[in-house]
Amino acid sequence: MRERIPHEIVASVLAGTTAFIGGNALHLPTWAIFISWAGMFLLGTKPTLRNATRLWAAMPIGSAFGLVIVLLDQRFGTVLGEGQAAQNTVLALLILVVNCALMYTGRTRLFGLVPGMFLGFASFFATCFGGFGFDPGNAWAAWASVVVMNALGPVFAYLSRRLTFARPTQPGATTDTPTTTPAVEQPVAARV
Repeated sequence: MRERIPHEIVASVLAGTTAFIGGNALHLPTWAIFISWAGMFLLGTKPTLRNATRLWAAMPIGSAFGLVIVLLDQRFGTVLGEGQAAQNTVLALLILVVNCALMYTGRTRLFGLVPGMFLGFASFFATCFGGFGFDPGNAWAAWASVVVMNALGPVFAYLSRRLTFARPTQPGATTDTPTTTPAVEQPVAARV
């Protein structure tokens, strides 16, 4: 396929439009779009509905596991004492248990995209502790904000390829410019 408009231009224009999504009173984590947008291309060179569906299933679950850690830490974080070492111990135990549950969830067919869950997991923590979302400091608001923004990434990935208005190359024809996508899609492993 030969792009009529270079992918670099299309992707950059789309990236610029994210300023209007996150740069408002809701203080949404615009960068979360880029996390899942990149995740789409880690799954292959051509964004597909199947891969988008896999990310849309995995990322909110990863964010939900992050939410559980934060809520449990808020409730039980000082159960061993007020000192930093005691709080860190509780947090470490919470992460151990909840992360283990996340990894086992990755064994299911629906949520088998473990890297996608970790994209959501990390996006949630960055949103929550970065003060993003429509109610900064509120873990539930952080979760809702990051889920919506992560969900937009696959849409932007699709648009970044679709809006190049690519056309098939003539058989045997050579192009002057190198193509940025290999002829055969090389997907990444679905599990870590």
